[in-house]
Amino acid sequence: MAEENLFDKSLGNVCVIGGCGFLGHHIVELVLLRHPQSTVSILDLRDSPKRNQQRTTFYACDITDEEAVNTAFQKAKPDVVIHTASPTAQAATAVLKELMYKVNITGTQVLLKAAQECGVRAFVYTSSASVIMGEQSEIVNADERWPVMTGEKQPDYYAHTKGVAETSVLAANRNTSTFLTCALRPAGIFGEGDVQAIPGLITASRKGQSKFQVGPNDNLFDWSYVGNIAHAHLLAAVGLLATSKLSLTPLDTERIDGETFFITNDSPIYFWDFARLVWKEGGDTVAVDKKNIWVLPTAFAFFIAMLAEFVMGLLGKVPNLTNAKIRYSVMTRYYCISKAKQRLGYAPIVGLEEGIRRGVGDYLEREKMEREKMEREGAAGKKVQ
Repeated sequence: MAEENLFDKSLGNVCVIGGCGFLGHHIVELVLLRHPQSTVSILDLRDSPKRNQQRTTFYACDITDEEAVNTAFQKAKPDVVIHTASPTAQAATAVLKELMYKVNITGTQVLLKAAQECGVRAFVYTSSASVIMGEQSEIVNADERWPVMTGEKQPDYYAHTKGVAETSVLAANRNTSTFLTCALRPAGIFGEGDVQAIPGLITASRKGQSKFQVGPNDNLFDWSYVGNIAHAHLLAAVGLLATSKLSLTPLDTERIDGETFFITNDSPIYFWDFARLVWKEGGDTVAVDKKNIWVLPTAFAFFIAMLAEFVMGLLGKVPNLTNAKIRYSVMTRYYCISKAKQRLGYAPIVGLEEGIRRGVGDYLEREKMEREKMEREGAAGKKVQ
């Protein structure tokens, strides 16, 4: 995309689905920063105290409720919909599977239908890099030509639902002459507001688990700073809007609509090296020195995880250590983002180590604020007594 398109005065009416969530919040803030003349609305289950009350409009909405979505869209009148809402990726119990199916598949279909009916021009969907991950243990420089794995070919139920939803989004492209869609596939998102990667690693460090390493740490892995993913979403929205103004369909080598794009920090790193950068930033001095690390054979780790899953499964719970987590920590998993560079004009705007610094700093600050809040409430309770 041309440089001048990055900061158009307005994207029109932008509606961010899941705009109070981790990624959604960053997208909302970036729209407000780059496109100050745009109007921004948010559809989410719950409002957030972090939301910009003056410059955004909030609609409490279950995206699987067709009537509620239609009502919200009629009020917001969006030109652009950016759909980020999803349960977090995790081991799926029966209850979580139902939730993932409901939100990722049914919710996306409801949004697509409503968007077309109310005249949305650009629909950007947050998919996942994991949609191509089947039974194979190595994903090496994968690009968008790799097939999407769903159903029996996909061992991860979250990835299955993301893949099905992505297929629906792409199939809806140009269902009407003015309705354009695309899907972005982020890999390993982390950063400010993170509820999985950084909190999980910091918690492991505090439990003394940072001195253990599974496997030889020879597997490259892609991580993506959340601000870069937000940046890519806006590039996609700008690209779709630009396409909607064309009288001719772009060449296949230039198309954005109907296409998927892997998005990463473009800097694969050995899995445990990323973890140690997080631990170092969090103040863990033990994990920095590799001499202190106990390397567990992969087969042994899988055996321990299998036992844990069996025992906890009998109790109807999911253990902290699962086969899926072991698999992720030892598999090679990185992607080619040439297509996003060429067609979206994407390049990371924040480097990996700077992203880690920001993410860990934010997590520690949130912890501090929560402690202070609890202390104030405790002191107030004592006064009442």
